[in-house]
Amino acid sequence: MMNGDDPQFNARRHRVPPPPPGQPDARRPQPPARPHPDPRRQPQQRENPGQQPDPRGRPGVRQPPPNRDQAPRQVEPTKVMRRDADKAPPLAYSQRPPEQAATRNPPPRAPRQTHAPTQRPEPFDDRQSPRRHSPAPRPMPQREGNQPPPGPPPAGQGRADRPRKRRKRHPFRWFLVFLLVLILAIAGAVFHLDGKLVRIAALVQYSNRVADTPGTNWLLVGSDGRGGLSSEQEQELATGGEVGPERTDTIMLVHIPKSGATTMVSLPRDSYVSIPDNGKDKLNAAFAIGGPQLLVQTVEIATGVHIDHYAQVGFAGFAGIVDALGGIEVCVPKAINDPLAGIDIQPGCQTMDGPTALGFVRTRATALADIDRMNNQRLFMAALLKKATSGATLANPFTLWPLASDTVGSLKVDNGDHLWHLGKLGWSMRGDTVATTVPIGGFEDTSSGNVVLWDKTKASRFFEALASDKPVPEDLLSQ
Repeated sequence: MMNGDDPQFNARRHRVPPPPPGQPDARRPQPPARPHPDPRRQPQQRENPGQQPDPRGRPGVRQPPPNRDQAPRQVEPTKVMRRDADKAPPLAYSQRPPEQAATRNPPPRAPRQTHAPTQRPEPFDDRQSPRRHSPAPRPMPQREGNQPPPGPPPAGQGRADRPRKRRKRHPFRWFLVFLLVLILAIAGAVFHLDGKLVRIAALVQYSNRVADTPGTNWLLVGSDGRGGLSSEQEQELATGGEVGPERTDTIMLVHIPKSGATTMVSLPRDSYVSIPDNGKDKLNAAFAIGGPQLLVQTVEIATGVHIDHYAQVGFAGFAGIVDALGGIEVCVPKAINDPLAGIDIQPGCQTMDGPTALGFVRTRATALADIDRMNNQRLFMAALLKKATSGATLANPFTLWPLASDTVGSLKVDNGDHLWHLGKLGWSMRGDTVATTVPIGGFEDTSSGNVVLWDKTKASRFFEALASDKPVPEDLLSQ
């Protein structure tokens, strides 16, 4: 096979030796004779010397004139020169005669596929199928020289020598958990204590009641109630036994403004005021006649201030609160000796326990009697609230829990009051509190006994400032 011709499959394309000189080349087929064109259809063209028709039929193509004197060029065949020129060279397959090349049958051809064979799915089993790729070799550690590889660790070592992975700590998460538990515990304790409060209907609606005034107003009452006290406790507290209906020895009006200092006003129990449907009498007579409801109504009419909250404490409750705080330190200005109150107090600063503190705020064995008692009550209340709201008390659960338990067990509040209202009251009185009393005009003997008369002009200005949520003028404050 030469020049890409394979005579086995295409016998006509085998190579034929060139003809001798002077004979026509049989290898090149002669073009067929073209028919003579019809002169009737052939358009008349202008004869132009030197212009011959195109052998491919394109008229008007100018061909170069033939050189008649030059002989036709003959192509000589390729000569192969061999070293063994004496021997006859073997003929190539393409140089064999056509009869001898055509007698050989070409090899049969395989049938040609016109479409892909049908594929049948077969289950794949990874365990039986051989791995096509070998696993990547593990890198070997580089060692200096011909050092042998390290052997296994001795017995007793291994995991113990490995550095343990340090667990990630979350201090902030534990702090949040502790804070959540603390909040839930405080909330549970508050609702538990709020359920132990004794509630009474102290604030009731009546005709022509004083309208709501700005700020928050509390009426605090200390009664001489002896309910629940044993004979030994009555003797210890020097209550004097049963003396008839329950009366009140302490009446205070506390005004908490929207902004500014809290004002605590002492109302003398012997104040001569008008009691609805009962004429004029001492202020504590309203409590003895109609209880808390009539006392609240009498105070609102006399002062023109709307009462929002009510709290009442008895003898035993007051002494229990003082003992729960571990005593209250009070600086007494003058000596007081009152066998009826069971006290003999020397002047100076001292710590009072429950029974002594109760006698101190009840006694009238002084020169000004009821006036001195009001001053002693304000002095003691300031010291009590200061210690009850101090950081040492609030941060110590062993002190705070007994204090809260004794307080809620001894208080009587209105139906609409709750423990958080009491907490807001105590917090508002821990700072700079203005402690004063109603302006007094004098004393007078009446059918009800010796009574305290208010200065009407000053008292009117005094309570008008409270009802307007304004500070009380300095000239109306009394020490």
